[in-house]
Amino acid sequence: MTQPVKLLRELIALPSVNPAFLAGHDALTGERHVADFLAFTADRAGLEIEFQKVFPSRPNLLARLTPPGKITQRIVLAPHMDTVGGTPEQFKPVVKNGRLYGRGACDTKGSVAAMFSALLAVAAKKQRPKQTEIIFAALVDEENAQTGSRALAASGFKADLAIVGEPTRLQVVTAHKGDFWWKLETRGRAAHGATPHLGKNAVHKMARVVDALETEYAAELRKRPRHPLLGHATVNVGTITGGRQPNIVPDRCEISIDRRTLPGETEAGVRREITALLRRCGVDAIIADTRGAPCLPMETDKNLPLLKQFLRSTGQRRPIGVDFFCDASVLSNDAGIPSLVFGPGDIAQAHTADEWISIRSLERGTAMLTKFLQSLP
Repeated sequence: MTQPVKLLRELIALPSVNPAFLAGHDALTGERHVADFLAFTADRAGLEIEFQKVFPSRPNLLARLTPPGKITQRIVLAPHMDTVGGTPEQFKPVVKNGRLYGRGACDTKGSVAAMFSALLAVAAKKQRPKQTEIIFAALVDEENAQTGSRALAASGFKADLAIVGEPTRLQVVTAHKGDFWWKLETRGRAAHGATPHLGKNAVHKMARVVDALETEYAAELRKRPRHPLLGHATVNVGTITGGRQPNIVPDRCEISIDRRTLPGETEAGVRREITALLRRCGVDAIIADTRGAPCLPMETDKNLPLLKQFLRSTGQRRPIGVDFFCDASVLSNDAGIPSLVFGPGDIAQAHTADEWISIRSLERGTAMLTKFLQSLP
């Protein structure tokens, strides 16, 4: 069994469910057990260890391989340690038919295992980078509010390149969409269901809004110029709630929408678009942000020398874009660190009941990362 496979099995067996998904189950929630395990292993390998406080008992872990001479550049490897919830069986790693199954196998403990194994391999060599500091930053809370990466950015942390671990099928990603979550609420007047003319139906008002969002507004987004890597911006109505029982005219209705944004789009601009759509529908609605923190799109200059060097290490000619949002946005937009997304596994397997990662992908990803780190000056 190779080092990254062995490490990933151990990581899966250490549950680190984000408390947002499994509150009250202390044995399963939080990233502390994973952070302690990685810190112990890194310390034995001679790396410098730092726990960065984010939440009580949920710190980021920074493990540094510092060169002996003057530091001329800094590379950060940044996967996240938290996972979504799962059943007890999903925390028992299983190897079968060239796959490793378990919660977090691809999202993103596979990236943790690949990046950490690559760093340990470089640390074990006599010929290490002499001018480049390599930092493994295992982050908390990516699956909920990205509080770990936001804390790292707020601390003043700087680097010349961040490689953010996510399952990209080992493709180098230099752009991803932003993600705004909003709640829209309409209000009416309650009345008896036998005399609906005496009330104002909030659900009926919201129905006009839902139809306009999913048809008129979605069509408008598709008519706009495509982003070369990300395609079109999108909108989705994800939930709707209204009314209490059939014989009462509902006085309130609420929907939640997901608006995926492209580089160049702003929260203020999108809010103006939604407000204008409501006016065209003749509907007064309350708009509220349910994220609490900006989730902006990310795009890195394809001509960045370190990006080109990483592409050569992976044998790829050009980067791609993805629809999902991740910590790369925070490190890029908040910390000003040029960022890319890379890791073994397929996002299609993330959060699934039988989450798995290809062992071949895990080992290839580790080799690619090791080759890049060893090529640094």
